[in-house]
Amino acid sequence: MSDHDHHDHPLEMQDAGSQALAEALRSSFVIVKIAMAALLVLIFAAGFFTVGPQEKAVILRFGKPQGEGQQMLLGAGLHWSLPYPIDEVIRIPITEIQKVTSTVGWYATTPEMELAGTEPPPGPSLNPQMDGYVVTADRNIIHTRATVSYHIDDPRTAIFNFASGTNQQFTLAGVSNAVQNAVNEAIIFSAARFNVDDILTRDHAGFQEAVQQRVTDLAEREQLGVAIDRVEVTDTIPPRQLKDVFDQVTIARQNRDRLLNVALSKQNQILSEAGASAASITNAAESARTRYVTAIASDATAFTELLPKYTGNPNLFAQLELAKAMTQILTNVQDKIFLPQRADGKPRELRLQLNREPPQPKSAANP
Repeated sequence: MSDHDHHDHPLEMQDAGSQALAEALRSSFVIVKIAMAALLVLIFAAGFFTVGPQEKAVILRFGKPQGEGQQMLLGAGLHWSLPYPIDEVIRIPITEIQKVTSTVGWYATTPEMELAGTEPPPGPSLNPQMDGYVVTADRNIIHTRATVSYHIDDPRTAIFNFASGTNQQFTLAGVSNAVQNAVNEAIIFSAARFNVDDILTRDHAGFQEAVQQRVTDLAEREQLGVAIDRVEVTDTIPPRQLKDVFDQVTIARQNRDRLLNVALSKQNQILSEAGASAASITNAAESARTRYVTAIASDATAFTELLPKYTGNPNLFAQLELAKAMTQILTNVQDKIFLPQRADGKPRELRLQLNREPPQPKSAANP
């Protein structure tokens, strides 16, 4: 074998290896391109998201909201954003009712006890470290708590006021905590303006309205971006250590109310009877007055009609009236005696001898 043959063989082997490596690299590049294309498609497809009919959404690009004003709020439907951490989608429930319960003014308990309907022992006295309470206007102490129902009314305000962290991430917990702080302040504020009896019994509805108004005012003043739907004071009780004393007061108040009701009922009965009696007397007097006035008016009319006749011939009028009167007088008389007038005009003298009834003869039965 010649030297020329020895030099040609390694060159041929080197060319074949380079060719194989090039083909392998080309195949790898194709696979990488396909993978990158698939990754881009996957990333593009993953950017689609849906906003529900009861939601609004905001896209944060490196923590900055996209769009201005109302345009930053995405409505219901399909939308697209860049993948995290470039873009972040913040969903805000705008019609869903949220609820929070106050944390001040109530004694320490646990959710398990709440569900079981039990409570910790009251202890000999209030423990400020565990027992929450509020002070009323008449310097009494009570336990009370309230539940607030609200929904997000202004999503933009809620986002800017309650975004936190390096990425300015919005969470509903921030809104909930702000509303909870508002109702805590409202309970303390309102209790200080009501007496204990008004809160517990006489004007509980007024106390609840005052708490709701205070929560609403605070939400507007602090620009929480929420609308307060309802505030319900769910529990209001005196300190458990004084339960027996308050029960006695309650019993005394009930007895007082019962006696007052009995007295008012008797008062109404007496007034009703007096009113009926007064009305009856007034009606009788009115009837008598009407009757007397009518009779007097009738007599006056009769006398007025007779006056011309009497004026024309008094003697004849007197005789006619006497004849009418005698006719009525003698209607039922058995014996009638007429004394004619004497010719000389002198009056006649009539003498009647009236004897007593003769005594009855005595009998054996009536000696």
